Amino acid sequence: MRVVLQRVSEAAVQIDGVIQGEIGQGLLVLVGIENADTQEDIDWLVKKISNLRIFADQEGLMNLSLLDINGEILVISQFTLHARTKKGNRPSYISAAPPAIAIPLYEGFKNALSHIIGRPIQAGVFGADMKVSLINDGPVTISIDSKAKA
Repeated sequence: MRVVLQRVSEAAVQIDGVIQGEIGQGLLVLVGIENADTQEDIDWLVKKISNLRIFADQEGLMNLSLLDINGEILVISQFTLHARTKKGNRPSYISAAPPAIAIPLYEGFKNALSHIIGRPIQAGVFGADMKVSLINDGPVTISIDSKAKA
């Protein structure tokens, strides 16, 4: 499972011109799921995301986590995070999981994040054509791959 985290002051996702989800201060989480992903990947990532100290404390240092600031989360499915660009100019998405595998893991990921922060999260719709807007705070953008834990 791959995620790209963007620390935001605000973010929103629209589908067909209608706001599907929006947040204030917190994290925009783009998540890509591959065939080999399991509940173990979800558990590890959820813990890492919620405890990652990337929010400023009173002295302006990145010492606070999403949990510390009571931040919000907007999750967007994004299979393109598993793009392979080694050959040619057209990315290959062969390692991205098909919907039958990815949707249950995506839903499990959203539920686990909601559970760990203790409230509902906002999210896009798997497979939809989404328009995502954000104000990246910092900017702070971090990518994490659950297969590269060490």
